[in-house]
Amino acid sequence: MKPLSSEVIAERIEVVRSTLTERARLVAVSKFHPAEYVQKAYAAGQRLFGESRVQELVEKWELLRSDYPDLVWHFIGPLQTNKVKYIAPFIAMIESVTSERLLLEICRQAQRVGRTIPILLEVHIAREETKSGFSPEELCELLSRMAAQPEAYPGVALHGLMAMASNVDDEAQVRGEFATVHRLFEEIRTSGVLQQPELFTELSMGMSGDYPLALREGATLIRVGSAIFGDRA
Repeated sequence: MKPLSSEVIAERIEVVRSTLTERARLVAVSKFHPAEYVQKAYAAGQRLFGESRVQELVEKWELLRSDYPDLVWHFIGPLQTNKVKYIAPFIAMIESVTSERLLLEICRQAQRVGRTIPILLEVHIAREETKSGFSPEELCELLSRMAAQPEAYPGVALHGLMAMASNVDDEAQVRGEFATVHRLFEEIRTSGVLQQPELFTELSMGMSGDYPLALREGATLIRVGSAIFGDRA
């Protein structure tokens, strides 16, 4: 497969950017693509990138951090507890916190490296069982525990929610799922249960196939990969 030129990547980024709402930002999903593509996107002004495999992320971070110190990395995929330690020193945000066990390990590793790590809690809203995350009920229970015992969750800052819609062609269903997450986000934001409600501002929803629908339903972060970088290598 012929590598994409800097011009093509820049054009595709601009197409996505032209659709963004005032509050929304693009997370360029560089997973399964070479570091060279990150450099080309950087040249087009992109700074925020998403990765979902720890080893690949660490390799890119180590390769690029000297020449591109202002790169911002979000972890957006399934994260095993035993891998958190590798990204804790530098990750700007972990969007895919899917369990309390994972949350507690992030707390532990954040303390180890003397950082506060921004996180999003992933909501399971899609109808596919393969998707992971908290149900709305589980999410509310966790937030209640965090409010009652904030000292049990040191080293993390809760910035919002993340969700993946069902992988279907039914736009009404997808938009309805995004709307449900947005309502949950607003309910939590105004509930009084948050320790730092001023930080709770991010709603990460939408990928290459459905991000326009997510933007209409209040997404502040969209995770777009193939629409920029093409099919995964």
